[in-house]
Amino acid sequence: MLAAIWGSSFLFMRIGTVEFGPLPTAAVRVAIAALFLLPIVWLRGLMPELRKNWKRIFFIGVLNSGIPFACFSFALLSITTGLSAILNATVPMFGALIAWAWLKEKPNASRVLGLLIGFAGVAMLAWDKASFKPDASGVAPGWAVLACLLACLCYGISASYTKRYLSGLPPLVTAAGSQIGATLGLALPALWLWPARMPSSSAWLALLAVGVVCTGVAYILFFRLIENAGPQRALTVTFLVPVFAVLYGLLFLGESVTPWMMVCAGVIVCGTALSTGLLKLKLGRQAK
Repeated sequence: MLAAIWGSSFLFMRIGTVEFGPLPTAAVRVAIAALFLLPIVWLRGLMPELRKNWKRIFFIGVLNSGIPFACFSFALLSITTGLSAILNATVPMFGALIAWAWLKEKPNASRVLGLLIGFAGVAMLAWDKASFKPDASGVAPGWAVLACLLACLCYGISASYTKRYLSGLPPLVTAAGSQIGATLGLALPALWLWPARMPSSSAWLALLAVGVVCTGVAYILFFRLIENAGPQRALTVTFLVPVFAVLYGLLFLGESVTPWMMVCAGVIVCGTALSTGLLKLKLGRQAK
């Protein structure tokens, strides 16, 4: 269910960003999510935790929601929802790399191999979209791919920052507070770039769906999944999201999926599975 919901977020962002523009799309999404989650935090009596830790929570909101959502909205002007979702599947791989560099969580040989395979898959996929000449949308596909990778890097940094500075906080507090922080961070740029023509009702409904369902409800499901199944199993949702995103793109936007995209997606998923430890290879001599 979670993969199906997150997979649809690329579809809704694509519909919204065409009329709103990237920054307003991201800002409206996080504002709606904040309005949805904040009353739940208040009803559960968690407001004191939010007030106590608001600075770090708001910062992680800009890093974990504001910048990535804006990057993906920008990218979706030029590349397909399926391609952006495949690139998004590298998030655990970036997380493992940042944890290695920052938290000194040294990976074993199997995980290092996974990082190499995963980034090779990204390079293969990016090479196919390496043109930096603007297309009909006015955005070059190469910049769109780099924007997706920047978003994934921000997610990876956010994971290590959260582990280091926000451990022990109720996840719902972090989720709601981060959306407030992202809203505040995006408010002025979004107002500056607000479209001169009022977006259509379909664009508003798309952002309402991505804010409430794909952000608010999805956060609740994700944290319940972590609690009941553990963080490692919860990561497997990353591998299913592109499947749903590609399916929605085919059904509702008429997007095409090339064999090369599928090959690169397979390489990226294998690399990510190895780099996160979900798939393990026995490399080198085993101790006797």
